[in-house]
Amino acid sequence: MHTATRTHGFTESVIRGMTRLANEHGAINLAQGFPNFPAPEVLKEAAARAIRDDVNQYAITWGAKRLRDALVAKYAEWYGLRVNPETEVTVTCGATEAMASALLAIVDPGDEVIVFEPFYENYGPDAILCGAKPVYVPMAAGAELDLDRLGAAFSRRTRAIIVCTPNNPTGRVLSRRELEAIADLCRRHDAYAVTDEIYEHIYYEGRHIPIATLDGMGERTITISGASKTFSVTGWRIGTIVAPAAATDAIRKVHDFLTVGAPAPLQEAVAIGLETLGPEYYRGLAADYRARRDLLCGALGAAGFRCTPPEGAYYILADFSAISDLPDDAFARWLTCEAGVAPVPGSSFFSRPELGRKLVRFAFCKTEEQLREAGERLRAVRGGTAP
Repeated sequence: MHTATRTHGFTESVIRGMTRLANEHGAINLAQGFPNFPAPEVLKEAAARAIRDDVNQYAITWGAKRLRDALVAKYAEWYGLRVNPETEVTVTCGATEAMASALLAIVDPGDEVIVFEPFYENYGPDAILCGAKPVYVPMAAGAELDLDRLGAAFSRRTRAIIVCTPNNPTGRVLSRRELEAIADLCRRHDAYAVTDEIYEHIYYEGRHIPIATLDGMGERTITISGASKTFSVTGWRIGTIVAPAAATDAIRKVHDFLTVGAPAPLQEAVAIGLETLGPEYYRGLAADYRARRDLLCGALGAAGFRCTPPEGAYYILADFSAISDLPDDAFARWLTCEAGVAPVPGSSFFSRPELGRKLVRFAFCKTEEQLREAGERLRAVRGGTAP
C-alpha cells in the first residue's frame, strides 16, 4: 500500500529506541533526557488538586488563562519582555508539538529552514513535514559559530532558522555576539528565528539571552519553551510558544487541528509552579545540574572518552574513538547490553551519519547516586574488553 513520500526518509526515534533497549537489558538509561527524580511537590499537589476540583475538561485551545498570565509575568520578570497573553501566547502538547506547529504555520513548500548541526533529532523531519529543505550549519561544542559560513547558508528562500540555546546535544550557550549575528541575518533576509529555549534555566556558563529581546527581533521571533525540563515533568507535555500576534494566529490554527489543547489540570499545576517557585528554585536547579555535569564528565574522562563540559542543558556529547573501533550505533548497543549504560548514537544528531560515527550522547538528568553507578560501569569499560 502507498505511504506518503515525506515519511520515507524518516526512521523511528533513535533516542526512544535506546530507552527500550536499556529497559530490555536493565541498563542505566543515560540516553533519553528525562529526570529520574521527583518533580517539585508544589506542582504535584497542584495537579492532584486540579483533578479533584474537576479541572478535567478542555482548556481554551490556546492555553488556560491562568497559565498564559503566569507565563507573561515570568517573561517580564526574567527578561523584560512585554507579551500579550491574549494574542501572543499558545500552550501546546510539549515543546515538540510547539516546534511542529510553529514551522507548519510559517513555512511553505520550497522554503528553506536553517538548522544547526548536530541537532535534536526532530528538527530536520519537522522542516521536511512542511515541504521545506533543511540547510545544515555546523555547531561544535566549545567553539564559536563560524559566522561567515552561517551567513552563506542564508538565501532568498530562507524562511526560518532554528536556534536551540542552551543547545541539545552540544551543550553550547550562544553568546550575545552570536545571537546578534543571527538576528542581523534574520532582519536582512526577512526570516524568522524559531528558538527552542526548553533548557533556558539549565546553564553553567554565560547567561541565557532570548533572541526576542534583541533590537527588531520581537516581531520576527517565535520563542518555544515549556515545563518539561525546568520542573522535571517530561511526561506532562506542557509546551509554550510566544510569538507576534500574526504568527500566533497562524500557530493557533495549526495547534487546534493537531491536538486541540494541552491537558487542563496540568496547565493549572504549571501555572502554580510559575507563580510559586522563586529565584532560589532556578538557582538551585542550575547548581544541582552543574554538580551532575561535573560528576559524569569526570567519569567519562576516566573511562577514556573525550568530551567538552557543556555550558548548558544536560547532555554530554562524547568521543569514544580511544575506546573502540566500532561505529556509533554498534558501540551504543554494546555499551548498553554489555556495560549496562545506555547512550544515544551520535549519528542520530547529524544529517550525514558519518559525521557522528565516533560520538555518543549521554544525559545527566539523573540522581547523583545513579550517575556514580554509571561512572563505575563506564570505568570498567576501560580496563575491560571494549570491541
